[in-house]
Amino acid sequence: MAGRFEGLSDLEWKLFEDIFPKQASKRGKGMPHAPYRYVLNSLLYILITGCRWCDLPRGETWASKSSSHRWLKRWRSDGTFEHLQGRRILAMPAAGYAYANDQGLINWNFGAVDGSFSPWKRRR
Repeated sequence: MAGRFEGLSDLEWKLFEDIFPKQASKRGKGMPHAPYRYVLNSLLYILITGCRWCDLPRGETWASKSSSHRWLKRWRSDGTFEHLQGRRILAMPAAGYAYANDQGLINWNFGAVDGSFSPWKRRR
């Protein structure tokens, strides 16, 4: 469905996965921790949709609201977000375009311009 965030695709996840450790550290007692991809899916869902924590989707590709919030606090304090922001989020469009172009997935014969954020002022 267009316009709805359904979680990271495999290609998108490849742009992020090397930032996180392969194996999660053992927490001791309790439930095993949610996979990083599910946590990132949940955090991106909140950022993209602006929903409340209690409205996070439930299912196999999403982390719980408590797990997502716990990782949000941890990643904010340990510098992971700065690392994501500086290294990946800005590079993601270029890497995605390069991969899509190499695979022949972009048709450069067509294009579109979005003027919704144009500084043009309407005449009265």
